Amino acid sequence: MSRSDRRRWRSARTISDLGELMALWLEGKIASRPGYQPRYGPDDETAHLVPTLAALCRAGYVTTCSQPGLVGTGADGLWWEQRAAVELVVTDPKLFHRLVDVAYAAGLIVRINDYRPGGGAQEQPVVVTTRDGEAVTAFGGRISRADMAIQWPGLDRDLYLEVSTGTYLSIVAPEYGTAGEQMWVVLDFLTGLRRNDPADPWASSTQPTGPARG
Repeated sequence: MSRSDRRRWRSARTISDLGELMALWLEGKIASRPGYQPRYGPDDETAHLVPTLAALCRAGYVTTCSQPGLVGTGADGLWWEQRAAVELVVTDPKLFHRLVDVAYAAGLIVRINDYRPGGGAQEQPVVVTTRDGEAVTAFGGRISRADMAIQWPGLDRDLYLEVSTGTYLSIVAPEYGTAGEQMWVVLDFLTGLRRNDPADPWASSTQPTGPARG
């Protein structure tokens, strides 16, 4: 990571600051991010997710990992299946409840891992990628202190404490493949990136209808 990028990340003092920097990295306006290969941006397969992920980051949800829903033969000649999924950290209880309520109302899979002192749920991970029917990748599950430090190196001490004691959510589509891509539309309604437009074919079928607390 360059000195200028390192200074930018170290200068963040709030979750809003961190979310804005993460959004800028997703958009290619910052070359490097903490805990990731220097001068390396999001994978090509997630390029179409950038507006959704950046909007989540600017709405108070700092995304840490994501993948689209895909199925097909991989470079190894084997059959791969992938669920649309995103992992993020949230520290505001109202934002936490809003996202969880919307996700459940839309029929999405939710995994909660709470790192607050005396925190609540520590849920088990869910498989999001298979290779010839065998599990390859899972989202969710407890993060160790050592891994947390690797994920967020170089942050301001107080901000690191806030992030490392936040609540980590994994939101996962129940279906493998492109059918699960509707999940991103649900999240776009949550952040306001997508509005209820009668001309929008997704609006009536994917906009959350369940109650949102907070």
